[in-house]
Amino acid sequence: MSAEAADRVAAVISSRPSTPLQVSWFEFLLDGSLLEKHLQSPNPDPPPVQLIIQFLEQASKPSVNEQNQVQPPADNRRNRTLKLLALKVAAHMKWDLDSLEKGLSIPVLNMLLNELLCVSKVPAGVKHVDLDLSTLPPTTAMAVIIYNRWAIRTIVLSSFPEKQTKPGPHQMNMLNLVQQEKEMTENILSVLKEQAADSISVLEGALRLNKGSYVHTVRTLDLLGSDAAANGETESSTAGLRISGEELHCQVHYDLGGIFFQQGCTEQPAYEKAREHFRTTKELLKKLDESVHVHLDEERLAGYWNACKALTGACDAADPHMTRYEQINSLIRAHDYQAVVEEFIKDNASRCFPAHFRRSVLRELLYRVQQGEPGLDEVCHQLCVCNAVRDALEGEVLSVRFQQLLLRPSKAMVDFLLEVCRRSLDRDQPSDPASRTNMAAFLRTLCENLEDLSLALSMTSHPLLVELLRDEDRKLLMEQMRKRSATVNLSAKPLPSFYDIPASASVNIGQLEQQLILSLEPRRIRQILIELHGMAERPFWRVNSKWEVPPDYINVVLAIKDSLTKDLVYILMAKGLHCISIKDFGHARQLFSACLELVTEFSPKLRQVMLNELLLLDVRAHETTAAEGSKERPPPDLVSRVRGYLEMRIHDVPLRQVIGEECVAFMLNWRENDYLTLQVPPSLVMNNPYIKLGQLLASTCKELPGPKESRRTAKELWDVVVQVCSVSVQHKRSSDGRLGLIRQRESSLGIMPRSKFITFVKKLREPLVLTTLISLFVRLHSIVRDDIVNEVTAEHLSIWPSSLPNIQAVDVEAVAVTVKELVTYALTLNPNSQSWLVTQADIYFVTNQYSAALSFYLQAGAVCSDFFTKPVPPDVYTDQVLKRMIKCCSMMNCHTQVAVLCQFLREVDYMTAFKALQEQNSHDAMDSFYDYIWDVTILEYLTHIHHKRGEMEKRQIAVKAIGQTELNSSNPEEVLQLAAQKRKKRFLQAMAKLYF
Repeated sequence: MSAEAADRVAAVISSRPSTPLQVSWFEFLLDGSLLEKHLQSPNPDPPPVQLIIQFLEQASKPSVNEQNQVQPPADNRRNRTLKLLALKVAAHMKWDLDSLEKGLSIPVLNMLLNELLCVSKVPAGVKHVDLDLSTLPPTTAMAVIIYNRWAIRTIVLSSFPEKQTKPGPHQMNMLNLVQQEKEMTENILSVLKEQAADSISVLEGALRLNKGSYVHTVRTLDLLGSDAAANGETESSTAGLRISGEELHCQVHYDLGGIFFQQGCTEQPAYEKAREHFRTTKELLKKLDESVHVHLDEERLAGYWNACKALTGACDAADPHMTRYEQINSLIRAHDYQAVVEEFIKDNASRCFPAHFRRSVLRELLYRVQQGEPGLDEVCHQLCVCNAVRDALEGEVLSVRFQQLLLRPSKAMVDFLLEVCRRSLDRDQPSDPASRTNMAAFLRTLCENLEDLSLALSMTSHPLLVELLRDEDRKLLMEQMRKRSATVNLSAKPLPSFYDIPASASVNIGQLEQQLILSLEPRRIRQILIELHGMAERPFWRVNSKWEVPPDYINVVLAIKDSLTKDLVYILMAKGLHCISIKDFGHARQLFSACLELVTEFSPKLRQVMLNELLLLDVRAHETTAAEGSKERPPPDLVSRVRGYLEMRIHDVPLRQVIGEECVAFMLNWRENDYLTLQVPPSLVMNNPYIKLGQLLASTCKELPGPKESRRTAKELWDVVVQVCSVSVQHKRSSDGRLGLIRQRESSLGIMPRSKFITFVKKLREPLVLTTLISLFVRLHSIVRDDIVNEVTAEHLSIWPSSLPNIQAVDVEAVAVTVKELVTYALTLNPNSQSWLVTQADIYFVTNQYSAALSFYLQAGAVCSDFFTKPVPPDVYTDQVLKRMIKCCSMMNCHTQVAVLCQFLREVDYMTAFKALQEQNSHDAMDSFYDYIWDVTILEYLTHIHHKRGEMEKRQIAVKAIGQTELNSSNPEEVLQLAAQKRKKRFLQAMAKLYF
């Protein structure tokens, strides 16, 4: 590079503004004066709240000793200095809780304020409510006040809804930290809520302080670290930043008002207290014109004040200083609803109330109607009309409620609407042409849409319409009315069928499209489409992107040549399918029946499609009622239609696989096993995988109750399911010449993919079918895991093969996931199935989830013993189950529970019980379980071991337990058995309360 070029580069570099490097936290430790300089700079980087986070984070880092054990943060000079630096930053911010709460999380702010209490020498171990603030040093009293202000503010803020941030891909490694902070926050909040009453008492005591207070500044905190602190300078009455009594009271009144307002939702009198505190806050604010120490949101204060007045009934409608919002609330509380309507009509001209407030008033009155308050229906209609006129004046879209109101309006309602329109136009301001134009369009559209022609004609002659419409517009409107009159006369006879509905005119495509989206009435849908096609030629089936027709049918529907018919068929089918998805079967049946009537005239193919969809509708409707508890069997006609569908042979009709799937599930659920096993044509079994699976399930279930469980059909079902859970395996020779396996998880060798198999299984409800499938997957799971010790148990395991010829082809993970999904689904249908509960417990046990396993073992015992009021049958709590329960307790360090359960075995396992009782680190209630021990040997061992350890209190509890007369070995066997059963029952009930 030449010298000139180098000079040019240097000049360019020197001309760029240099960005100062961010100051690191440790630099403030090295230079005591750096913090004050940094905070006084115009834009400090890092900002103050970030500095607090850095200082406290470094001061609270755990240490590691020479044995590599994690220790709590050391109490050394470095950490004390870091905490003091954090307090200095907060002091620089003048302890503004608003700013601190916005920048710091609850755990960090809790740590900061606890440190403030510590350095302010607040007496440790004494509740704040027991302190007399007037006798404490000024900075100490102020620290207590600041902490308790933050406590109640945090409770209030935590009650506000917050949008949860979703971590992106780059944040996934932060999830553990986020979860830890969330748990810390919840723990702190629970403590603050428990102490809320104490915090309120402390702040009410602060209101009795008549003198000014002092809060720590950077200087006083500096003195704490120097010898001056030893001379008591920081505790003198003049040390720190002075806060006047009125400033302190203003801030405390505001915070107390917030907590009482939050409590008002459960305690109505709290609103009265909140109102008084906010009233005092407003009065004090007027006196403190230029206060720098009061930090509150005046807009929120005004909102709180208005809400309190409305909720406590303190509003007086005759008060000249009352706002219009307060007047409306006062009128509603006084049940003067006609006055509310009058205010809304006046507001249409002045337009003072925002639209959301008007709608909220209407919602409030509608809610009262739902609660049964009489005489409000007409008022709600009138308010709806007022709101609609306001929307029309501003050119907004009219509400759906108003459009529903116009479907069958009375003459009185139309007269009221016209009166509202007349009074809503401000005659004193004729210079607002937009409102007049909007009003004219609104009235003209009303005339055109009213079905009652006499009402429409009376509107056209109304003085307001004559005034607003131009002559040519009025003539055009009258001509349309005359045409409608002729149409009505010609169509006076009742309509014989859906297809013969006459169309009416309309002008607003947007409104019609909105009505098209909302309507579920087939006749109305057709009428709207006729009007839309008269105004524009475009595909209206695309109006709503949520309208979806199955891909199997889309080509057939879109092949319809007539565009109106195409739109109508598409929309009716899409709306019907949507209604089925939300279980609105009544509307779905109306829509599908109308569509069937329509397509019958021109398309046999679509006719069969609609018949199939109606079948699916009826099947789902009946299955839904069955899932809700109905025991009524399906009508024979429905069963016959299902059989007809399964045997259908129309080759050019598009078929949805889900219909066949649900038909097979329907037959299995209603035990139509004879049809599936004997009457289904063989060709169907070969071509339809669901019918094949259904036939194998039906055959296996049919033979299960027999004296000899057949293995032939079970083996066929086994082979099919194993193939579903298998993957293709290819051999590939590696570079060293050896053969290796390549597993392709994407490919499936079975009759259907595993995902579709699971979807099908979750349509089944018949307990025997589900038990059979659970049994099959439990056996398959045991084989592929190859763990004899930790096997899952289930019913009917003996009918399945005990080995697999090609075990490496089975997807072990898929089997494990499937068995978990299957058992979980089965328990949603019948959570009281003892067999399924034990299987679920075993699944959790073999995957080392001991708490969940124990919970399900206990549930299995509870459901077959009336919550342990009767003995648990021995075939439920076998020795294997009891040993697994013992291991669960042992792995959770609940050693006393282990000792109690060892008595439940057919032969008491003293070795395990004694070993468990030797453990001193037990996480259960220990001696509170001694009452459940009935084996004298175990109680004697307990007495010995407590005596050996010098635990006299626990030894005494064991002695008391062993001294009960019913445990005397000289008692008859029946007495001893009764004592054991009583303790078993009480112990299992206690365990259920712990783990359910």
